[in-house]
Amino acid sequence: MRTAIWLYLFLFVAFFDLHAQYPILTPFAVSLGAAPSFIGLMMGLYSITHLPGNLVAGVGVDRFGSRLFIVFSLAAAGGILLLQSHVTDPWQLLTLRSISGFVLAFLSPACMSLLARIATDHMNQRKLMSGNGLVHTLASVVSPAAGAYLVAQIGFTTAFNVLGWVLIGTAVCALFFIRDVPAQSEKPAGGSLAKAQAEMVGMRGAPTKKKPPAIPWLIFLLPVAMSCAQGILSFELPLMSTTKEGMMTTGLLFSIVSLGALFTLSMLFLNKLSPFLRSLWGAFLLALTYFAIAAGAPLPFFVLLFFLGMAKGVIFPALSSLLIERSGGERYGRIFSILSIAFSIGAFMGPMLAGQLRDFVSPYYIAFVALMLAVSILPFYSDPKRTGDARDAGAHFSHTG
Repeated sequence: MRTAIWLYLFLFVAFFDLHAQYPILTPFAVSLGAAPSFIGLMMGLYSITHLPGNLVAGVGVDRFGSRLFIVFSLAAAGGILLLQSHVTDPWQLLTLRSISGFVLAFLSPACMSLLARIATDHMNQRKLMSGNGLVHTLASVVSPAAGAYLVAQIGFTTAFNVLGWVLIGTAVCALFFIRDVPAQSEKPAGGSLAKAQAEMVGMRGAPTKKKPPAIPWLIFLLPVAMSCAQGILSFELPLMSTTKEGMMTTGLLFSIVSLGALFTLSMLFLNKLSPFLRSLWGAFLLALTYFAIAAGAPLPFFVLLFFLGMAKGVIFPALSSLLIERSGGERYGRIFSILSIAFSIGAFMGPMLAGQLRDFVSPYYIAFVALMLAVSILPFYSDPKRTGDARDAGAHFSHTG
């Protein structure tokens, strides 16, 4: 558990640092002469360069552990921020953001895999995943406003330098305080138990290892749709105002989304509910909220953003717990690597579509359609012989329809 506490601490600093850039990157790109379509391309390439990093992490984390990948990802991202403080051209910024997308792709699979290995049972895994979401959300509550305030006080160059050195310092601390934990199935047995098992193997032969259940690919449509919608939101909010004064408002809006997520993450009783149903209904509520924003619902904008955050606070820990349960307790690195790839694909599609189509249709409608498509398909992913979640979800939908 000590490893989990250290990991949460370093994750808080890392997420704080990364989320602080959300409200300032778009104004910084605009100050360099970038157009909205170019900004959408930059955000999309940042996400798509996650893919090779996710693929490497999927194999590397299972083979070499999480610690070195966490340290490398944080240190490299900090060094890129130091270089980013000296760019003078949008294409230079595009190149550095693309490289940053690759090196940061190792962070999420490595951290999630380590948390999953620390847990001793499914309920403990759910609590650790909720803790990860809580730490992520706490960092993202204050960091956007803090990043905007930092730039308003000391400018872009100094702000990127400060954020870069914070990441490098976090990487150094992680090198000394994070220890890899083997999976439960990989931990060596005690002396007498090991001898007894060896004798049984000698008498009866090696036991047949049960193959872990396959995870249907349809389940990964949900993270694609979610990150697509989040990418659209991250693209649209900073464009509301690109002045230094407007950055403070944008930072506060991002913080409101995080406050909504913090509200639902604090409802610990939700961990006792089915991860499948939490994922499904959370995505459904998220889609309805995006539709309300696109349709101009008669509610204050910050209230709708709070609802967005509430839905996200339900989905993220539930989705991680669902994948862990379906994994059979093995191949955590590969599973969370595929999850990160799904998030990267959606995060690439969202800003790209928003940048190209925002003159013809509200990007929030695109987010709504993507989420509703995932919600419509998700109930059919599960094998009824393994679980009744899909049947339960279908029954709920038939009653509410």
